[in-house]
Amino acid sequence: MGSWWQFLLLSIPVSLPGDLDYLEGNGGWFTNKYLALMEEDHCTVERRNASLTYSQFIDQYAFSRPVIIQGITDNSEFQALCTRNKLLAEFGDRLVRLSTANTYSYHKVDVPFQEYVEHLLEPQDLASLGSDTLYFFGDNNFTEWGSLFQKYTPPPFRIPGTSGAYSFGIAGSGSGVPFHWHGPGYSEVIFGRKRWFLYPPEKTPEFHPNKTTLAWLVDTYPFLPPEERPVECTIHPGEVLYFPDRWWHATLNLDTSVFISTFLG
Repeated sequence: MGSWWQFLLLSIPVSLPGDLDYLEGNGGWFTNKYLALMEEDHCTVERRNASLTYSQFIDQYAFSRPVIIQGITDNSEFQALCTRNKLLAEFGDRLVRLSTANTYSYHKVDVPFQEYVEHLLEPQDLASLGSDTLYFFGDNNFTEWGSLFQKYTPPPFRIPGTSGAYSFGIAGSGSGVPFHWHGPGYSEVIFGRKRWFLYPPEKTPEFHPNKTTLAWLVDTYPFLPPEERPVECTIHPGEVLYFPDRWWHATLNLDTSVFISTFLG
């Protein structure tokens, strides 16, 4: 049996612009007031503060389980550059590459950043497939966006023998990427909130690669027995989530979210 908010969600038209609150506190990006219902009842990812040491990170988390680290870096300057107005003024005429929001992200489309923000950055339609949803994340031109990335301070902890590569993204409320896996890395939310669902490598989740995370949350998640539930949590600005190598994960943006990942390769 699912929680009450999951059944309430079925009657909410999450794709209607009239259901959005425009919040200056979120950098000028839209926030969907109804999707606040979709934070998890209980976060099952451990949270650590900035007192976490490198040796503790390596011994307790790097190769075994995810962790959320609070206050490990100060990215207030980077956040100030990621408001809606600042990004449109600096990068509005630049082309960005959008990917379909399915597990394998087959299809790519290039559009001006301003067109994406003003016309395509919309709340997720519950009926849409992942292949019908365009998502800005990962395919960044590092020459054109380099001035922005230079202001970002990544988490200080590295896996021995790896180096970091950035992937920057902006996506509408209710959007996300269904379950997939790759190497280890970090994810930080700059504006908005992002809910994470994770499974260890040996536990393949039940999902369809072309169904959105929102559809999975409504159609599959409520009926999972407790032992089949994912490790999950919602991260907020100022928090960094670390995920180990080969861990399955899916994401759901609860608001229009600005975020950056540091992949350790």
